[in-house]
Amino acid sequence: MPDFALLAVFIPTFFFVSITPGMCMTLAMTLGMSIGVRRTMWMMIGELVGVAIVAIAAVLGVASIMLNYPQIFDILKWIGGAYLCYIGINMWRARGKMAVIDGQQVNTRRLSLISQGFITAIANPKGWAFMISLLPPFISVDKPVAPQLLVLLSIIMVTESLSMLAYASGGKSLRLFLSRGNNIRWMNRIAGSLMILVGVWLALG
Repeated sequence: MPDFALLAVFIPTFFFVSITPGMCMTLAMTLGMSIGVRRTMWMMIGELVGVAIVAIAAVLGVASIMLNYPQIFDILKWIGGAYLCYIGINMWRARGKMAVIDGQQVNTRRLSLISQGFITAIANPKGWAFMISLLPPFISVDKPVAPQLLVLLSIIMVTESLSMLAYASGGKSLRLFLSRGNNIRWMNRIAGSLMILVGVWLALG
């Protein structure tokens, strides 16, 4: 499994990125308010499956490059670090508006909800770029990849589940909190700062 020092960096970084309002979290909140938390969980299942596929594909793809082309991986480290810093800077500059999905027609069938969550997670190019940039630095080629990936994936699944559940069950109170003052902006800044620090650590590590 990954070193505890690496996990101490990964857990808070991914938590703040996950809890920051985005399309999936706003979707969970809107569905939670309109169709209830229990039915929203079907969307969560699809989203979690999509996120897991993206994470596994990202780690296995980059791990293959790490093993076969270590020189290229050194270049990817710098590119990944620069991209994470870019994400962090954009988070700092974000105005803090929530994704608008109100007014969209929602099919409440279970399969449709699962599909909606899955497509939202897997069709997001930023999600792919984020996973490719963030996850590989926490994987050591000197240890078996599978156990490390299992630990990181477990953390991702738990964090995403808790975040979506909080948004779905928070409903109107959470929306009021996020729309008040600079609350979203400060959440973005915390997550952005962590992204910048991890990006610098990745490039120089």
